[in-house]
Amino acid sequence: MFQPEYEAMDRGALERLQLERLNDMLTRVYGAVPMYRERFDAAGIAPRADSLEALADLPFTVKDDLRSAYPYGMFAVPLRDIVRVHSSSGTTGQVTVVGYTSGDIDRWSDLMARTLACAGATPDDVVQVTYGYGLFTGGLGVHYGAERLGCTTIPISGGNTKRQVQVLKDFGATVLACTPSYAVLIAETASEMGIDPRSLPLRAGVFGAEPWSENMRRQIEELFGITAIDIYGLSEVLGPGVASECSCQCGLHVNEDHFIIEIVDPATLRPVPDGERGEVVFTTLTKEGIPVLRYRTRDISRIVPGECACGRTFRRMERVSGRTDDMLIIRGVNVFPSQIEQVLAGIPGVAPHYQVVLTKRGSMDHVEVHVEVGPDVPFDEIKTLEALRTRVAAEIASALAVSIAVRLVEPKSIQRSEGKAQRVLDRRDEGSE
Repeated sequence: MFQPEYEAMDRGALERLQLERLNDMLTRVYGAVPMYRERFDAAGIAPRADSLEALADLPFTVKDDLRSAYPYGMFAVPLRDIVRVHSSSGTTGQVTVVGYTSGDIDRWSDLMARTLACAGATPDDVVQVTYGYGLFTGGLGVHYGAERLGCTTIPISGGNTKRQVQVLKDFGATVLACTPSYAVLIAETASEMGIDPRSLPLRAGVFGAEPWSENMRRQIEELFGITAIDIYGLSEVLGPGVASECSCQCGLHVNEDHFIIEIVDPATLRPVPDGERGEVVFTTLTKEGIPVLRYRTRDISRIVPGECACGRTFRRMERVSGRTDDMLIIRGVNVFPSQIEQVLAGIPGVAPHYQVVLTKRGSMDHVEVHVEVGPDVPFDEIKTLEALRTRVAAEIASALAVSIAVRLVEPKSIQRSEGKAQRVLDRRDEGSE
């Protein structure tokens, strides 16, 4: 462990620390952030919690709150105290802006050092940071954590995949940090260059920023011969470093000395018991620049009951299975793209590249999964392709309890991503078929 005095705290002591830090945060946001002060006053609620359970009665924060406050309206300190600004991509609307004090950067570095240590990294490792740098939090977040842990850090950022492979090989990188879909592309590119991905010095990878399945984890581990660790974070709460798996790979340890996690029913917005799935909600406890109270992430997960064999006492969240805003309702059945990925990854003859394409047929929505065939499948043999398509459709129907049209497409015909893969392509506004 990087900080065992916190990561292995007695549960009672941890909860007392959480409550103390929660009340300090409530006092700060009430005094410094007009939106929070207005909401507390309108509800007639004092900015104080007598217990951690009382958190469930306090107001939520949603992404539109940050959008409405663009750019600095949610900051809890003067701009002169902000040393760095990051923002979201804005692909789904107005960008959200987050600010960091020097103290925030220091704590973030510690949390990312914890994350890398969870993956087994030590000061003897060479970390290749392939997440994007710039306004996206991924690159610099991992970078500062790797340096805090004492690792040799390669700030290559994303893109130019052939160069990524060459640097992995020549610089002796032992830990890879990127999205899981980009890790697959790196392995494919290495093979095309005549380099066996398993011959690279890599021994571990920290992968996040998009939902991925257990089968995809096993594919990545097989491709590179590494341990693949899931990491979690979002810019509105901090960036990467909110939660991370350890080498036990049985849930992501939430850094509970800095964040309180809740799982709520998306319909009632009330907390659900540990073990039940729902929407993930986070409250920051120590963030100074832009603290957030009960931020609704839209991510779907659950608390993993029990203790972890690694000795960390922080509660664990299951790998995110999808997002409430990515969920497809197909003939009354809720379907997440990651469920489709889980099925595809277990079928020989198909590649781990797919897209769910939404179109219109008359007035009805039509859903079709486009799946790449593997390089060894002859694309000109109709009987072979039809047999494979039938199997893919049958296994999806069996796993998801709903039939979905399947179209097999040629290798490398689905656009590769050097960041987050686009799994759902909505063409419903392009007219009826």
